[in-house]
Amino acid sequence: MIQRPRGTQDFPPEQMAKRRFVENSMRVTFKSFGYSEVQTPTFEHLELFTAKSGEGIIDELYAFKDKGGRDLALRPELTAPVIRMYVEKLQMDPKPLKFFYFGNCFRYDRPQKGRYREFMQAGCELIGCDSPAALAELVALAWFLLKNVGLKNIVLRIGNLDFISRVLDDLDIKEGVRKKLFPFIDKKQFDELEVFMGNEGFSGEQISSLLGFLKCSDVDEVKGFVNDDNLIKPFEEMLSLLPMFGIEKYMVDTSIVRGLDYYKGMVFEIEAPALGAEKQLCGGGVYDLVPLFGGKQVSTAGFAVGFDRTVVALENEGYSFPEERLKAYVVPIDNDSLPYALKVTMECRGLKIPVDVDLTGRSVAKSLKYANSRKAENVVIVGERERETKTVTVKNMETGEQKNVTIGELLKVLKG
Repeated sequence: MIQRPRGTQDFPPEQMAKRRFVENSMRVTFKSFGYSEVQTPTFEHLELFTAKSGEGIIDELYAFKDKGGRDLALRPELTAPVIRMYVEKLQMDPKPLKFFYFGNCFRYDRPQKGRYREFMQAGCELIGCDSPAALAELVALAWFLLKNVGLKNIVLRIGNLDFISRVLDDLDIKEGVRKKLFPFIDKKQFDELEVFMGNEGFSGEQISSLLGFLKCSDVDEVKGFVNDDNLIKPFEEMLSLLPMFGIEKYMVDTSIVRGLDYYKGMVFEIEAPALGAEKQLCGGGVYDLVPLFGGKQVSTAGFAVGFDRTVVALENEGYSFPEERLKAYVVPIDNDSLPYALKVTMECRGLKIPVDVDLTGRSVAKSLKYANSRKAENVVIVGERERETKTVTVKNMETGEQKNVTIGELLKVLKG
């Protein structure tokens, strides 16, 4: 038996119905915020990802040479491809540009719970506007994207990388050392950070100042470490606008250090406690990639959502997904009734009513059993009597009620 590759997933019909429900809900929310859908290739030139993340990322990629000797890679994320598309095709378009997308991504990670080598990502990019109001709207989009699919318990954390960069500058902590500190900061391992900094020879004042900053929970506390209105005021203004976009609850978190290589300024994360320890669902902020890909400097911001993890979070919260059910299963009693059964079936399909028809020639009893396994709402039986009277016998599978109706009446029942 050939099995699926390690780190991948299969999605049978019931699971796919959940995924399509989540995707359709997200698509509606994206569009309600004025975003347009885009799509990029599943594979790109390898240099697109090494330019963004460095040569070290190659070990995490599905990279290969094609038959022409070109270095290519399956996309590990979607921001770089979308910005590449913008630089290549859309730089002259009126700004701002608002793009959203869905797509499978690929990373050669060690498979574990909640982490796969192939995974689906949803996200968006905002190009050409980084005003406090625009960034507040971006955060609101991420929030309502997850709320509108049905998640009840999510936590929004908002930070600003300019703040931590300023604090590290003031403490004279060099670039090479900073990268050693970030893993501790990212995981909020502040006790371990204190020990590490002590072992690295940092002074008690440096250690206490950094730890004090990392534990700030509001802007007033941040002002004790960052005395620069040019940094503080736009952030304050953005936060003040969040309630106008419908967000009342959030946390200021100065320890968010995601993607410092290209994120600049405001960053945010959204967590779902229902996921347990690995609870991050969404992350994003302001970044600077366009010049790296050969484009003219322009403000850019965006976020990505772990699509698979969103579905799991909904399941863990006990969300009741709507069922995709057949409205009817049409059963011809004999071969002579098949043409009439097909006529009924196709009239239903012409009105976009989801129906199926028995084409196996099995007995009515077996067809009823099969229809029940398919969770069909009704069974439509046609035989000699129905053919002669141009009617059908429809049985409600939930109540057991059975009646003879015209095709027109059947269509009204199924549409209703």
